[in-house]
Amino acid sequence: MAEQIVKAKKHVRYNLKKRDSSAILTTIGPVYTWMAIFLTVPMLLIVVVSFMTRGVYGDIVYKFNFDNYIALLDPLYLKVYGRSIVIAFFTTLCCLLVGYPFAYFIATSNPKYRSMLLMLIIIPFWTNSLVRTYAWKLLLEKEGIINTLLMSTGLIEEPLKMLYNYGAIFLGMTYTLFPFMVLPLYSSIEKLDRGLLEAADDLGANSKKAFRFVTLPLTMPGVVAGSLLVFIPSLGFFFIPDLMGGGKQMIIGNLIKNQFLTARNWPFGA
Repeated sequence: MAEQIVKAKKHVRYNLKKRDSSAILTTIGPVYTWMAIFLTVPMLLIVVVSFMTRGVYGDIVYKFNFDNYIALLDPLYLKVYGRSIVIAFFTTLCCLLVGYPFAYFIATSNPKYRSMLLMLIIIPFWTNSLVRTYAWKLLLEKEGIINTLLMSTGLIEEPLKMLYNYGAIFLGMTYTLFPFMVLPLYSSIEKLDRGLLEAADDLGANSKKAFRFVTLPLTMPGVVAGSLLVFIPSLGFFFIPDLMGGGKQMIIGNLIKNQFLTARNWPFGA
């Protein structure tokens, strides 16, 4: 009788493990398949092409070499990398300085209005970022809405030059990537234990010390996540520097685009 019970338990455990394995494969299998087809394979193709050579007419010559990686160390391209990192850094900093108070305000606001405030952050995702960039151009150009209003009120006599400079690029990137900073910050701040802030207040800490030693360290995961979500895309943007910077400020995204579309040097672009 005891042996039959032991066998029955083993049989049940085996069936449970088999069912769990099937459930995992059914749930996660399609995700890994999708990632393998649409992420891993294209990345491998790009890596392979990067070791090839450009032909005379812009075709790919399948001759293995390291020339493209050596060309990356050219001083001209090193300046582009440095400029890209600086622009991405200040874009991330602007998003963080503006996004943290905004996320804190949403997380500590009345729950009745919290969903509406979050919706205001998410709504820009419903429109293409290229369309939003053109909208900013309409606002900032010399004959745009802002200059027209300022001149009609007599505040300025000549149109302000608000486009085709670094300020316009920072503005366009900050506006486009702002939700990517706010949402991780909101998630971290919303989970913050308010009892810790009350304890800090009871121990005599003012609001500045409580923020420095309690709030900021506990919300640092959101700061890091938001910064990465803003910094990395900032390096690859090309349409915002083209449209709002006039193509005068070359960054990594523009460099890659030009290699693929203008110079037709796919191996170096890869």
